[in-house]
Amino acid sequence: MKTAMLITASALITACAAHDANDSTSRQDQVQAVRDFIDVRQLEEMDAIESRAQDSWESIDDYFLIYKGRNDTYLVDFDRRCWELSDNSRIVADERWDSRRIRARFDTIRGCRIHRIYALTEAEAAELKSLGEAPGSRN
Repeated sequence: MKTAMLITASALITACAAHDANDSTSRQDQVQAVRDFIDVRQLEEMDAIESRAQDSWESIDDYFLIYKGRNDTYLVDFDRRCWELSDNSRIVADERWDSRRIRARFDTIRGCRIHRIYALTEAEAAELKSLGEAPGSRN
């Protein structure tokens, strides 16, 4: 009986590990697809963008989000995986030097430091959203 339980437990652990590896691979593929999109489209990098209280954002992945300003749309790239985008159990205050501007390398969204900001057209934003809806994504 103990042997059967050990075999079952080891099979479950192996299955979970394989699932995590597949999930990790699909996320890496998704992140690489966004990075390839940036390179192929040669998106214009911005040092700072204007911000207002009415602005909104939509997560593509834990590394990227689409930021919608009054008239413009941007791709925000974080310097690390931003778990706070999808995990509402921990809300962190944003760091801002100026209440009307968001600056790359200095400011944060949901507590995650912004690495780069890229200008987007509406068509590019729609295409990036479709990358985020790839099989295996959490969005």
